[in-house]
Amino acid sequence: MPSSLIDDAPEGVNTPEFSVSEISGAVKRMIEGEFARVRVRGEIGRVSQPRSGHIYLDLKDDRAVLAAVVWKGAAGKLGIQPREGDEVIAEGRLTTFAGQSKYQLVIERLAYAGEGALLARLERLRKALAAEGLFDDARKRPIPYLPRVIGVVTSPSGAVIRDILHRLGERFPVHVLVWPVAVQGARCAPEVTAAIQGFDALEPGGPIPRPDLLIVARGGGSLEDLWGFNDEAVVRAAAACSIPLISAVGHETDTTLIDHAADLRAPTPSAAAELAVPVRSELVATVADLAARRVRAMARALAQRRQRLGDVSRALPRPEQILAERRQRLDVAVARLPRPAEMLKAWRDRLELHVLKLKQGLSRRTQSSRVDLARQAGRFSPRLLSSRTGRLRDRFDALARLHGSLHYREALKRGYAMVRAGVGGGAGALLTRAAEVAPGAALEIQFADGRVGATATTTKPAEAPPRPRKRKAAPRGGRDDGGGAQGSLF
Repeated sequence: MPSSLIDDAPEGVNTPEFSVSEISGAVKRMIEGEFARVRVRGEIGRVSQPRSGHIYLDLKDDRAVLAAVVWKGAAGKLGIQPREGDEVIAEGRLTTFAGQSKYQLVIERLAYAGEGALLARLERLRKALAAEGLFDDARKRPIPYLPRVIGVVTSPSGAVIRDILHRLGERFPVHVLVWPVAVQGARCAPEVTAAIQGFDALEPGGPIPRPDLLIVARGGGSLEDLWGFNDEAVVRAAAACSIPLISAVGHETDTTLIDHAADLRAPTPSAAAELAVPVRSELVATVADLAARRVRAMARALAQRRQRLGDVSRALPRPEQILAERRQRLDVAVARLPRPAEMLKAWRDRLELHVLKLKQGLSRRTQSSRVDLARQAGRFSPRLLSSRTGRLRDRFDALARLHGSLHYREALKRGYAMVRAGVGGGAGALLTRAAEVAPGAALEIQFADGRVGATATTTKPAEAPPRPRKRKAAPRGGRDDGGGAQGSLF
């Protein structure tokens, strides 16, 4: 018999009936009651951080996986950033998530599982940053020999800043700028990063002097105390800083990642101050010693050159001998020269001769010019000019009369007419032949006293006049070839 669609409890069954919410609530109370506070050790697996600010991660070992969550309010207080592969100890409480029927660990505190886990994570980060070239020696800048301004990134209340200032005052007092930061804990890494970037952002010549050298310093401590100087952001800021940087974190045996990225590592903060500036007294002594050596070297060089000059001068002839020979040559040359009076008389004679020749030449040219001028003046006498003017006037009058007689208006006065194609303002070209006129064409005829319009009726080309017969030349014998009666006159 088929089962009923309605669930009716069979007889004899007294199992209580629960809702889903009742079961979920009972499980939640049991888990939270039994595991109100737990510490779980494991390796971090999947890590995700959505926009809400919560962190979701997995804790796992070789046999199981435990889901975990860090609420937004506790995420900023962890002190470390959860990364996949880190071995940690998580402290919190177990609870359930009814929406997905699972249980999870709400983490309130997170720490690395011993020094070995920290060292393993440190080594992984060191290799990753070294592969990017942040620790290469080619990136490191030389430390200035005598910086004017030194920037110090450290805690303002610790013994480190006092040691650095005391050491700088003993060796070579300079201007020091202190950027206070936390040197351990959760605020250490972001504050040190901001301090390095802040010093690097200062402009030269601004109200706050830009340091020529930076010192990042902290006293000794455990690996956890120095962990802020192993942060990736701190290392990248130190590597990207354009100001030379000395790392003085911890004691001589302590090594952090900022030591690899810095331009120079100092074993202690006091040693960083010694590396930053020279000893002033030693510098003054060195300068004085160099000045004395320079004076001695110059004196020695002058003595050597004086000795060389003396050695060379022995091989040279005496000045008196060189001058005596020159004086003798000068006396001989003076004796060959004529006396001044004789030279002056010769120059005066030559000058008078040239003046006489010049006067004679000018006289001849003046006389010739006068003759030529008189001849030219005869050619342009008034009588001659009047005669030539009369002849030119008569010729001009004749040409004017000829021009008037040849003008076409004179021909019109004698009975001729000019014929143009068209009438009025549209009159066109001058017509000279009857063949150019078509029957019915409009014409314009110009007479001596005006113009009239006309229309062509018929046209008949004029007959060409008969050509005159060529006369044959008479023969030399007295007769022509035509047998004419007239004979030769000769």
